[in-house]
Amino acid sequence: MKKLVLISLFAILAISARSQDVKFPGLDTSPADIVYYPLNVVKAKDGSTPLIRVLYSRPSKKGREIFGVLEQFGKVWRVGANESTEIRFYKPATVGGKKIKAGTYSLFAIPNKDKWTIIINKQVDKWGAFTYDQTKDVVRTDVNVKSLEKTLEVLSITFTTQATGANMVIGWDHSTVELPITIK
Repeated sequence: MKKLVLISLFAILAISARSQDVKFPGLDTSPADIVYYPLNVVKAKDGSTPLIRVLYSRPSKKGREIFGVLEQFGKVWRVGANESTEIRFYKPATVGGKKIKAGTYSLFAIPNKDKWTIIINKQVDKWGAFTYDQTKDVVRTDVNVKSLEKTLEVLSITFTTQATGANMVIGWDHSTVELPITIK
């Protein structure tokens, strides 16, 4: 009798668990990506640790005109898609002559034809730039735009090593900018 009750109980649990199928979302059209500085540091087997991490979504051009149209000149942009892009400094850094404490921040830009204003902001875990709050800016600095010969279909971020730290390189469509970052 006890076995019959136990088997019945398991059968009821199995049926009720099956009836609560989870609906998973489809693939995002702008997938998330992560870039570290130094590049590939998380794959290192020598005990190396990252100095910077950028977590962002990578929208595609899809035949659209990007800067000046999709991302309007003079307007705050989240440097990516979906949630606001995050930049984490594992050690104190200097950007645009301003010192930044170790921590996680959001990354925005104001694109223009010849220069972008790069913004590092305290506000994190937000969608896009819809609730961007200028009063929470930690750094605002201008960088020059360089033209790319070949179209870069997907927004991309990487780092190049410099004597005092790194340049964060942001590229999309026919534009690229470099943000010098000094690491303490």
